[in-house]
Amino acid sequence: MAERRERTRRDPGRRDTSRRTTARGLSQTPRKARESAVQSREQPVRRRRPVRTKLFSLGQGLDMPLFVFIMVLLAVGLVMLFSASYAYSYYRQGGDSYYYIRRQGMFALAGVAAMLLISTFDYHRFHKLAYPIFVVAVVLLGAVFVFGQLLHVESIAPSEGVATRWLRLGPIQFQPSEAAKFALIVVLAHYISQHVEEMEGFVTGALKPILLVGAVAGLIVLEKHLSGTLIVGLLGVLMLFLGGTRVRHLLVLGIIAGILLLAVLGIRNALSPEEAGEAVETAAGGYQMDRVIGWLHPFDPPEGVDTWQIRQSLYSIGSGGLLGVGLGQSRQKYLWLPEPQNDFIFAIVCEELGLIGALVVIILFSLLIWRGMYISLHAKDKFGTMLGLGITLQVGIQAVLNICVVTNTIPNTGISLPFFSYGGTSLMILLGEMGILLNISRSANVERT
Repeated sequence: MAERRERTRRDPGRRDTSRRTTARGLSQTPRKARESAVQSREQPVRRRRPVRTKLFSLGQGLDMPLFVFIMVLLAVGLVMLFSASYAYSYYRQGGDSYYYIRRQGMFALAGVAAMLLISTFDYHRFHKLAYPIFVVAVVLLGAVFVFGQLLHVESIAPSEGVATRWLRLGPIQFQPSEAAKFALIVVLAHYISQHVEEMEGFVTGALKPILLVGAVAGLIVLEKHLSGTLIVGLLGVLMLFLGGTRVRHLLVLGIIAGILLLAVLGIRNALSPEEAGEAVETAAGGYQMDRVIGWLHPFDPPEGVDTWQIRQSLYSIGSGGLLGVGLGQSRQKYLWLPEPQNDFIFAIVCEELGLIGALVVIILFSLLIWRGMYISLHAKDKFGTMLGLGITLQVGIQAVLNICVVTNTIPNTGISLPFFSYGGTSLMILLGEMGILLNISRSANVERT
């Protein structure tokens, strides 16, 4: 200490940067040294913060309004599924009224877990997986056609009437068309994000991507699955329109497709005029023409046209009135309305909950679609925008078309209602897609609430 005071006395401008001792006898380092030491101790903590996975954090957390809308729709859907299915389940499943709700509940729990897990999976990885996912979906659709329509192997591709839509792989049975919708969304989002500046051109912006849509739609047509074809076509066209494809290019391709169809029918008619009516019926699908006729004449159909299901659906809607007959009190579900747990579950919603309950369900779907669109439009890149828009459009298209079918606004095409209709694999895929949308919301520029 004496030497240090002597150096300071001889050179007053010189500062002693060595360790100093406080009055309590504790060693003390200069300010800069202390600050650098504190920074070095805090630096590892800063590196760990982004690594933490917080499902509901405000910073990098998922969008809470979207999550709430999903869970409310799922909960209401499960309640209505049980109410609509227990009588039919008792009759068809040997007295087990809980068969459908038990299976759907198990798939719902697994789907929610998968949704939360996928919500932490970076959606940008689908960039590299886009074409492999698309190829797998096309192969599965081709397998349905080969084993169902050509080889008629019921153990692999079981048929339902004239249609073959299911594929059975061991204990798992699912509709490849459900996976194909997601594959189409991913591949179109990938394609559009890679050709943003070229989407106004005819070849790059319309012809090439419409071939991807046509490949999926064509294979679904071969399954005689009109509703799936309609959804895939609308989904593809809307995604291309939102991605920047010119409307006139889409119209030109639509006209070309119509001309080719008429040309095929014309050739068939020229070669065998007496089979012209059969050609039209075959091209449109004979059973589909019956559905169009039944749609036009639901209460007085021609002989051979069955309109029982749509008539019972309209009776259900009319019986509900304003407030409904009460939850669980439906009369049409007691074997009057065929398979009320599937495509026509919305008719039971209208009967039991009335117009008010039906409007609440429609509002919930509208809120989900609005939030999905809002998140997608605020995504940090084009791929996230198109991926989110595609997923949201799929839910919106299916919900609108299902309600239109149930109310006989359009012909009966067998479209399920998202979150409500019975179907384990379709519910799992839907909740997985919701997980991707929630993951997009983590990095989207949206206000957290």
